[in-house]
Amino acid sequence: MRLLTRIAGLFSPAARLREAKRLAEAGDGARAFPLFAKAAAAGLAEAQYRVGRCYLESAGVPFSPVEATRWLERAAEHGYVEAQSLLATIYLRGFAANPEQLQPGESGAPAASALFAARQGGQPDFAKAVVWARRAAEAGSADGQALYAYILATGPESMRDVAAAEGWYRRSAAAGCPQGKLGLALVTLQNANDEAAMAEAAAQMAGAAEDGLPTALYMLGVMRERGSGVERDVAAASQLYRKSAEKGLRSAQARWGLALMEGRGVERDVVEGESWLRRAALQGDTEAAALVGDLYARGGELPPNYAEASLWFRRAAEGGHRAAARALGLMCLTGAGMARDPDEAAHWFRISAEAGDKQAKADLAQLVMQGAGQREDAQRIRKWFAQDAAAGDLVAAYNLGVCLAEGVGAERDEREAAKWLRRAADGVVNAQYWYGRMLVEGRGIEADPAEGQMWIAKAAEAGMVEAEVALAELLLSGRGGRRDHPEALVLLQQAAQHGHVGAMFAVGAMLGGGHDVLMDRPAAMRWFRAAAERGHAQAQMMLGRYLARGLAGDSNPEEARLWLQRACAQGLTDAEPDLAGLPPAPPAAAPAAPAAEPLRHELAGD
Repeated sequence: MRLLTRIAGLFSPAARLREAKRLAEAGDGARAFPLFAKAAAAGLAEAQYRVGRCYLESAGVPFSPVEATRWLERAAEHGYVEAQSLLATIYLRGFAANPEQLQPGESGAPAASALFAARQGGQPDFAKAVVWARRAAEAGSADGQALYAYILATGPESMRDVAAAEGWYRRSAAAGCPQGKLGLALVTLQNANDEAAMAEAAAQMAGAAEDGLPTALYMLGVMRERGSGVERDVAAASQLYRKSAEKGLRSAQARWGLALMEGRGVERDVVEGESWLRRAALQGDTEAAALVGDLYARGGELPPNYAEASLWFRRAAEGGHRAAARALGLMCLTGAGMARDPDEAAHWFRISAEAGDKQAKADLAQLVMQGAGQREDAQRIRKWFAQDAAAGDLVAAYNLGVCLAEGVGAERDEREAAKWLRRAADGVVNAQYWYGRMLVEGRGIEADPAEGQMWIAKAAEAGMVEAEVALAELLLSGRGGRRDHPEALVLLQQAAQHGHVGAMFAVGAMLGGGHDVLMDRPAAMRWFRAAAERGHAQAQMMLGRYLARGLAGDSNPEEARLWLQRACAQGLTDAEPDLAGLPPAPPAAAPAAPAAEPLRHELAGD
């Protein structure tokens, strides 16, 4: 009889639960799950919780978040606190509504630590989460207290109670829960207004970091780097970033990678730094992706690779990084690492501009004026510039003035353009040049060459090459009240040295004679050659004349013919008489006859 009782005991729900736990601890999930299931079916709350965990962890049964939730709810209804905490976590992270987002094994950590993990399933269900979190918290679960505090601190406005959240975090932290310490640190930081509060937050953060929480390690690193509540120590901060990065936190991976790239508190290692930035980028950190793209775009210790750069800029841009979107647009525009595509460039400039990048707005406007982009872009950019200009942005006022002057996005309105350009001229060099030109030409405003020259001179003093050339033209002609050829020459030389091809030709023309400066034909020919080599047709004609007539020394009819032919090929008919006046080209020499084979004197053999 006693033996029968013992045998029957082996098949009791409690015995099955004990045996299943033993098998699970030994790693034999396949044999453990049927025993858990039988004990759960008999109504044991712990067994129901274990069945739910098995479905989440693919332990002896196929992965099924739906089945997991069903069994966890049974256990939670029976008052099993661990099930209540885990359910609250599942609802908070949105996995109940989006079970496909939950990966097998993600529930292996305690419920509250899962909440602070990087993965987010979908839309949180705060209404269900708060029920189970409160029940777990009131039952004394430190994890549940941390979860409940989290909802009170960050949930919907109707649920928020920051004071109560702090109280629950304190209870959780006092019980030694790492998540409670982290939550208390974050709440304290949010409300800190003196050094004592910052120090308390740092102490709680350090406690959570000692328990190995990745977020706490990262946040303590930030506090160390800034000297917030603790002594500033960049080297210690970098090591905290490293520890958090090794645990998979993408923000820490980005910070650790940047520290290695810049040698910030650690020995500089560009290659290792790039690998950590890459890891963060692959996890969705757009700033890290943009940094990797920039590394490959500009080269340096890592060789430039524009195709690779475009891939990382695209990843960052698709994640909403506005600077990366503009960088990708520039690569599309220039054909760096890809086929040149102005319309694709306009697409990325548009995305960057809509995210608030002012330079991207100007880039898109420039493309629109060249005929690229969508039909609606012209109206879009004019609206952007008008809004920003009305808010006092002088650069936007300049861009709006250009749009009005060129008829971008609406009918051309030079009078309105002049008003906005005048407003922008108080702080924008390009606007000074544009407004000066409009005054000189009488576009949209009564002509006033003298005032126009004054504004153009301001832009020239700021180093704007086009303004230097425009001011030189005014000084050469005397339009605007002052005629000064020596100053004009200086301005043109400055512009020429900055690569302005028209200025190169103009310097050559001035030094060639006929102006109020010393004639220097050898120098003139050097400037004509510089402009001619850059495709300037008139410079090619003048260089041809100098070489044909020997105006700067010895003549060279053959080279003269070459440059005059190039000028004519560009449609410059003035060069045709010079080309016709050259002596005929010598006939091409006939090819030399091949040398005769030497006679071979061979003796015939017998």
